[in-house]
Amino acid sequence: MKQNHYESVVIINAALEDEQINSSINRIEVSIKTNGGEIEDIDQWGRKRLAYPINKSKSGFYVVFRYFSPSDAVAKIERDLRLDETIVRYLTVLLDSRAIEHYAQQKTKSDKAEENEKVSSDKVTEETVVKESNE
Repeated sequence: MKQNHYESVVIINAALEDEQINSSINRIEVSIKTNGGEIEDIDQWGRKRLAYPINKSKSGFYVVFRYFSPSDAVAKIERDLRLDETIVRYLTVLLDSRAIEHYAQQKTKSDKAEENEKVSSDKVTEETVVKESNE
């Protein structure tokens, strides 16, 4: 069956403790995998203020899941999200080719930045060792 590329933004109740939030994220991961999905990326945005109160909550913990899944599995995943009491709101969208290219470019930029940061930190430690040995 054809696998489509989806993105789900989930808002978890921010009043929960970090352990409970992590267990909610794990439940969502399991739901995606058991329904035939393959998770590409999980991006935790953290606690953010909501634009308007939802169920008397003024803030939420945002998590973005990007995954491949058969089209019929999305309804099952959303059903699991709807039944989870820790989830305040969610939105699932089918990514088009432009969005997929955008995320690929972002990932290569962040990978290059991490690589440059690692190289520069290695140079600093080498310079420190050389200075210490010269003294």
